[in-house]
Amino acid sequence: MLLMPFLTANWPFILAGVLCFITARLTFAPRRTTRPQHLQQHQPLKKQHLSPDQLAELPEDGVEDEDGGEDTAGPAPSLPADLEHVPLDYKRPPEEDVARRAAEFYRLMDKRRTVRAFSADPVPVGVVEDIIRAAGTAPSGAHTEPWTYVVVSSPELKQQVRDIVEQEELVNYTQRMGDQWTADLRPLRTGWEKPYLTDAPHLVLVFKQQYSLKEDGSRRNHYYNELSVAIASGLLITAIHYSGLVTLTSTPLNCGPALRALLGRPANEKLTLLLPVGYPAVDAEVPDLKRKPLEDILVRL
Repeated sequence: MLLMPFLTANWPFILAGVLCFITARLTFAPRRTTRPQHLQQHQPLKKQHLSPDQLAELPEDGVEDEDGGEDTAGPAPSLPADLEHVPLDYKRPPEEDVARRAAEFYRLMDKRRTVRAFSADPVPVGVVEDIIRAAGTAPSGAHTEPWTYVVVSSPELKQQVRDIVEQEELVNYTQRMGDQWTADLRPLRTGWEKPYLTDAPHLVLVFKQQYSLKEDGSRRNHYYNELSVAIASGLLITAIHYSGLVTLTSTPLNCGPALRALLGRPANEKLTLLLPVGYPAVDAEVPDLKRKPLEDILVRL
């Protein structure tokens, strides 16, 4: 009862103090971690929350099944579980040969140019097959080799390819690409018409396989298929140039579904590149472009 006069006279200050205390406790109290589960230590990972590429990089232990139990056996690998490892077939060359080869290869590749004027002179199919074999040596995620190369040599089929590409390219150049894009392409003297698609003796269409099917009908994930096919395409272009032929890296916008249907490719494949392959026309010209100097593309640490 003795406190009543004090409380009555000072209740606003007491209430303010209580509210400040509660606010401070809520603000500065230790918080539970909000880190994602797959970043917390000593916590098992849940497969259903991860993408195929993330699953490919997981350690073999500490992975939890969808039912919450730890997966001890795990799924069977797509490659043989007892895959044999053999000694590397490699003979170390003398250091001076390493330097010489690197310099020679640079000088060879520095002459590579994108060509839009092709000769109709034939190129043996066996040459193209060896070029594709070379591209097929590229590394790929989990050795899935997620690429398909379709070689079109028939004049009739090449014309159909050209018709599809030019129909879409006309729309690209006049509507989709925009003023800046078309302005940037103008100095290269390229437009919607693509005569090289019928002039070149061969067209190589590069498809990426987003997945494949195992013998039991289940899917085999193709990890990093985009990057794997990009690396293989680099080898493909290199092999074309090394063989003494020329090409053009064509990326036909919006033509993929129509060309896939024309060539009878399955739904798991997506067109990434279309490359004419052959000899340059006698009067072929290329833009006088300069490549970036080494100091603009190399960082030494």
